[in-house]
Amino acid sequence: MKVMFIYPNYKGMNMLPPAVGLLSANLKREGHEISLFDTTYYDSVSIDRELDQADSDESKSDRLMARPYNKPKEMQLRYTNVFDDFRSNVESFKPDMLALSSTEDMFHLGLQLLKTVEDLKILTIAGGVFPTFAPELVLSFPYFDIVCKGEGENALVELCRRVEDKKPYDDIKNLWVKKENKEIIKNPTGMVNMDENPLIDMSLFEEARFYRPMGGKVYRMFPVETHRGCPYKCAFCNSPSQVKMYKDEEGKSYLRRKSFDNIRKELMFYKNEMKAEYLYFWADTFFSWKQSEFEEFAEIYQEIKLPFWCQTRPETITEKRLQLLKEIGCARISFGLEHGNEKFRKKYLYRNMPNSVITNALNLVSSFEIPYSVNNIIGFPFETRELVFDTIRLNKTFKANDRNAYPFTPFTGTPLRKTCEELGFVKKTDIVRSMVASGSILDMPQFRSSEVNALCKTFNMFVNFSEDRWPEIEKAEADTPEGEKIFEELKEEFIETFWKEDSSFESSASAEVSPYQ
Repeated sequence: MKVMFIYPNYKGMNMLPPAVGLLSANLKREGHEISLFDTTYYDSVSIDRELDQADSDESKSDRLMARPYNKPKEMQLRYTNVFDDFRSNVESFKPDMLALSSTEDMFHLGLQLLKTVEDLKILTIAGGVFPTFAPELVLSFPYFDIVCKGEGENALVELCRRVEDKKPYDDIKNLWVKKENKEIIKNPTGMVNMDENPLIDMSLFEEARFYRPMGGKVYRMFPVETHRGCPYKCAFCNSPSQVKMYKDEEGKSYLRRKSFDNIRKELMFYKNEMKAEYLYFWADTFFSWKQSEFEEFAEIYQEIKLPFWCQTRPETITEKRLQLLKEIGCARISFGLEHGNEKFRKKYLYRNMPNSVITNALNLVSSFEIPYSVNNIIGFPFETRELVFDTIRLNKTFKANDRNAYPFTPFTGTPLRKTCEELGFVKKTDIVRSMVASGSILDMPQFRSSEVNALCKTFNMFVNFSEDRWPEIEKAEADTPEGEKIFEELKEEFIETFWKEDSSFESSASAEVSPYQ
């Protein structure tokens, strides 16, 4: 079989897609021929040219979140037409199957790409976060024949085997198959044994995909898998739905860990064969380890001696864990704070922790001199402007090296998506676009989308400037020539004050288009 993966992605969103590399490795092990069309470095596929910070220090984000970086030669952009190139690649490779891997915010771009080759009538499968939680909606589009619901390693291998042998494939676990009469065959889910997977197929990716910004610099950086699933139940995330899906259909816990032998093998591969300069762990919550497990991991990582980034929650932090992280080379941590009002956070976001735990944990991280970033979300259902300032005030109680503030986006498969549908803010068939590109899509009576977007834009000003400057910052929120003038003046002051080389305030550039999807 010849399989072409399609990875729709905005320019400059540098997170390499490890799932695509895993699928490719599994298929190549079976003797199939694989190619990839990835839109990451197409200039025409841009969220907004104001958000492209790779070209010079002069192009700084209005959101004041990501510090600009100088782009190395390996990351140069393509200026040809992405749709013409896709058509040309398909015609040249002549795939037997197209495989789209997509999050919800990238799905529109995926549809545009597939439309250009619709006349070629190629068997097409969709997988990833969005198809998993909206399989019927995805199959309602004429471009798709199959959806992979959940993990795809075993399902895709078996699908290729059946297609190659010209055998029926409508009974394969994890696949929903659209018949000629539009009937959909819905198969149950199956779970993958992570330790049976080969190493990620890095030959699939162009050299540019191995470079990623972190802290205003660019490193040769690779993703490491330790866990799948998350033990927490945040209402804005789809992980709880994933856990429930596998519990209901498979009767097993989706949260699991790769064996230490395989973790070590993967680490050594990146260090010795891929010449990594930096690693990042893409577990939802890095400290899903038991303490004894983390100590064993730390012992393994002593051999690696590469800086790394991970993400976790404030309440998972202990002094003992931080000491070990420091010893083995942790260079940066990302924390999800999301909201600063305890009652709101507990009632609507299902995050039950007091603010004191957050402040104490993050100040403890600072005491170990490990740089960290904090993610915040603005514009939840039922939120008000006043509640946002609880988030701002909580951010003032610790000194993060970076803070992000994004408008809430109701992704399919999250508990809050259902809430938004019930409130009439979105329809079940709505496919949401990138929150960075479009801003808030919830125009709530008590909190207009324009207010949400303005507060995302000025969030770091409110946090970092003293409260006596807040009336001035409020004027900078206005979408008027005067408001823009004030914003630009404050932005220059902000950059001069907080982005100096000797300042500890710098962006990790770690947040992707959807940090909580």
